[in-house]
Amino acid sequence: MYFCFVNSNTEENYLKAIFLLTDGVSEVQPKELSESLGVKMPTINSMMKRLLEKGLVEHTSYRPISLTKSGKKMAALIIRKHRLTEMFLVEKMEFGWEEVHEIAEQVEHIKSPIFFEKMNEMLGSPKQDPHGSSIPDLNGNIDNVNYPKLSDCEKNAELRLVAVNNSSEDFLKFLNARKISLGLRMKVLSVESFDGNMTILFNEKREEVLSKIVCDRLLVTQLNPSK
Repeated sequence: MYFCFVNSNTEENYLKAIFLLTDGVSEVQPKELSESLGVKMPTINSMMKRLLEKGLVEHTSYRPISLTKSGKKMAALIIRKHRLTEMFLVEKMEFGWEEVHEIAEQVEHIKSPIFFEKMNEMLGSPKQDPHGSSIPDLNGNIDNVNYPKLSDCEKNAELRLVAVNNSSEDFLKFLNARKISLGLRMKVLSVESFDGNMTILFNEKREEVLSKIVCDRLLVTQLNPSK
């Protein structure tokens, strides 16, 4: 069940940001949260007081911020709504994966649980969103898989692209232009020792040189793990 008491959209955005910065299990420094949200420290301090009063965060002045058990669950359920929406937009409405984030940012604040559970039902209870990120379940549990970055892989590794850790519109458009999408099979042909650029063979058909910046953002699973 989703929480029945109502928080403002801004409060929900703070909870979500803290959860994503901490992976739901650790702490975040107020300065890091300030930089992530693009707000000044007095604004952070004011919001932390509000969330503290609601029992959603643990925080004292100048100390790291963490979510309480109820705060973690609430944040995870906001993320669930966001990622279900992204998946619905791609799978049912044929949006591109680069188009859905800003729409989901608005839809995630709808308070109707039945709306999102109908969405989940229509999608067949997906486990990941269009960018490969895990979708929390109804209890707020999330299966975060620590996939390796493409940049961490060695020559001759055979891989499959399973997620991206950056879903900015510009980056996804960059991938679209090169026909790089989730599920693509890849083989590392070479790695430049100087700058980390990698030459990748896609689906055993075409080669592409990718910068280390790009390779840092592509998450993979290995198809031929060494024994």
